[in-house]
Order: sequence, then structure tokens, then C-alpha cells
Amino acid sequence: MTAVEERIAGVFAAAGARGFLHARELGGGPEVALGADDPVVLASVFKIPVAVAYAREVVAGRLDETARTRVGKRYRIGGIGTAGCADDVEMSWRDLALFMLTMSDNAATDVVYHRVGRDAVDRVLADLGLRRTRVLGCCEDLFASVLAELGAGEDADLDAVFAEARPEEIRKLAVLDPERTTSSTPRETTTLLEAIWTDRAGEPAACERVRTSMAQQIWPHRISAGFGSDVRIAAKTGTLPAVRNEAGVVSYPDGRRFAVAVFTRADSLAERQPAVDAAIGEAARLAVHHLRKETP
Repeated sequence: MTAVEERIAGVFAAAGARGFLHARELGGGPEVALGADDPVVLASVFKIPVAVAYAREVVAGRLDETARTRVGKRYRIGGIGTAGCADDVEMSWRDLALFMLTMSDNAATDVVYHRVGRDAVDRVLADLGLRRTRVLGCCEDLFASVLAELGAGEDADLDAVFAEARPEEIRKLAVLDPERTTSSTPRETTTLLEAIWTDRAGEPAACERVRTSMAQQIWPHRISAGFGSDVRIAAKTGTLPAVRNEAGVVSYPDGRRFAVAVFTRADSLAERQPAVDAAIGEAARLAVHHLRKETP
């Protein structure tokens, strides 16, 4: 472990978490790696390959992104965006895809996922050689497994079920085990990001759609917290009990760009974990600043 990697590990430990990180400059060069090849729970970071699959369908002419579709009762699972709406919502496909990446709208994600299909998502991973990355369904599937494991009915309120569950029950859930849920590694995640930013994940127009949407993400409390306002961040968060993640590309005014993937597992199951959120930003900052100094 290098000095910077030891320092990053200390940042996570001080926040009460274990961290996994990989950072690389787009185009090659040195890397910073802390558990970079360990399996990690993706949580909502899985929405990045779903977005790539969607964009491929649009650019290939198989999906009219201006066509409108309905987000109905099936997808009202609570939370932000259309997932928390009390009534049916009608939107264009491109707006649903935007909500999926910018605010992590789970209902929008599931509607898009069901439209493009699991095979299309799997093709993205296969085409890029991401053999250790797997997407086992969408948010609906994830939540269904939680309810089943905790002995709740399929129509139960997820937040209420979590609130009533014992900590030991939550920690044993499949959705928190990378061997039993949608997962990847930090290194494969930065490989995916680099492919999107270098137009290798699909047609250039498809990759540009994903990059543009990720740059509009509304959450500033993780990777973005580690950088000044002159640095552009395009990223996607992921959150589950004890899990706080973010993966994205950090772009500097001088044109240098860095792919960073940070995954954490907190000691606590608290809903709010500002120390861990801040640690993600600090770890990303330390990694990227180190790489900038290594190859000035």
C-alpha cells in the first residue's frame, strides 16, 4: 500500500467505514487503488450501465426518446422523483433517463430498465469486458428481495420495514452482499467510466447523452465536496443501509480528466452518515491530487 493509499484508508477509518477506491487519469498513467479489485455492492451506481444501454437504443433508432410513457402505481415505492409521486406521471423517455441519473429516481430507472431489457444491459458489460460486473435486475427486484428476506408483504412500506428490522437482520440482507446482489469492483467501474468518456461504450452520440446527464447530478455531498467550483464533476451516487458510494469523472480546467470510483461500507446503519459522505469527497480529492502530481 502506497503512502497516499494508507492516507485514504485512514480517512475512511476515521469516518467509521471501510473504503474501496480506484482512480485513474483518462488516457492512462499511474493509478490509486485501495481494494480496487474487491467485489463491492453497486447500489444505484448500477444506473450507469442502464443509462448506456438506454442511450444505445436511442442512437440505434430502436427507441424514440421523445415518445411518452406512463409511470404508474406499480412503481410508486416512495422516495425522490416519480417514485414518490401520489399519482400517475407521464413523461418522455429522455426525461425519465435524466431523472434516473440526476436524482437517482428509482421508478424512472425501473421503467427505463424494463423498456431496454436486461439483455441490453448485459451486452454493455460484455462488450466492455466487465466480467466481474453484474446487474441482477432493477430497483423493483432489489426491494422485493429485501421485503421477502424480512418477512414482509410485497406491498409493505419499505422504510417502515427497515425501521422495524433488527440490525443483525439488515446486515444479513442479500442486497448488502456483493456475492448475492448487483455488484462490481472499483477498477471495473472506472473502466466503464473511461469507456463512456472516450466513446468506446457505444456510439459517440450515445456516450455523450450519458456524460451530459451525469454532469447534471444534483447531489453535491460526496465526490463534489472534495473539489473546488472550477472542477467539473459528472457522477452517480449509490446508497443502501451502511453503503455509501459514488463514481464519476473529475474534469479540470486544463483538460485533464480522472475517473474515480469510491465505495464504502459503514460500521453504522444510521440513515444519515455525513462523515462517510465527506470521506468519499476527501478520498477522491487525495487520489486525484496525487495523480496530478505524479504526472504533471
